[in-house]
Amino acid sequence: MAQKPRVAIFDFTGCEGCELNQLTFEDQLLDILAHVDIGEWREAMDDRVDEYDIAFGEGSLSTPDCIKRLHEVRRKAKVLVALGACAVQGGINGVKNTHPIEEVREEVYGEDKYLFPTLPALPVSAVVKVDHSVRGCPMTQIEFLKVFTALVMGKEPIEPTESVCVECKLNENECVYAKGMICLGPVTRAGCNAHCTNVGQYCTGCRGLVPEPNLEAMREILVSHGLSVDEAWKRLQLYNANELEGLSL
Repeated sequence: MAQKPRVAIFDFTGCEGCELNQLTFEDQLLDILAHVDIGEWREAMDDRVDEYDIAFGEGSLSTPDCIKRLHEVRRKAKVLVALGACAVQGGINGVKNTHPIEEVREEVYGEDKYLFPTLPALPVSAVVKVDHSVRGCPMTQIEFLKVFTALVMGKEPIEPTESVCVECKLNENECVYAKGMICLGPVTRAGCNAHCTNVGQYCTGCRGLVPEPNLEAMREILVSHGLSVDEAWKRLQLYNANELEGLSL
């Protein structure tokens, strides 16, 4: 019998919501554990190993210690997967990058700011090579299972490049722009099956931008519906401050 792939799961700066999402797989969890050996996972166990076939990393990088630990993970892992919005594009933590870092340190730590080294929040790919991504805030379980299954079977996971609008139309949803909502679906990467708009809510952009996002067209949509371009920009920054650097709406 072939040896099971050894898997490790790590967290950096984040809420660990993506890891909690893994612990609530319920019916699928036993199937997952039947196909891999979990070598390291602070959220669920104390064991540590020297190397692993697949490593999943959650959270952005915001301290020198994060950078150091990430390099150690990358050296030990054959495959590295960025898990969730913070790890993939910097996520909500990246909002602090829209302000001077010294102002951020002063606001958060006050007179103790020199005791807490901090950096602009970075995605994992800004420091080391990332092989695959599972997007979302938190990561979607169905997408994790697709990526996990492909890797365990020795196949390459396929990452969507189209926008959430494509999935929305396939699901025959009414466009929430017609309801006066600012929706980021036109420039947000698909893969969630239009989870939010399926229930009548607007897309928050947590999955990151599509390749070469057409922000000019997005602006035209907003203007044509009488919606605030400034408010849309603020919403885009919530998860995508790093990806938006040098761009405008």
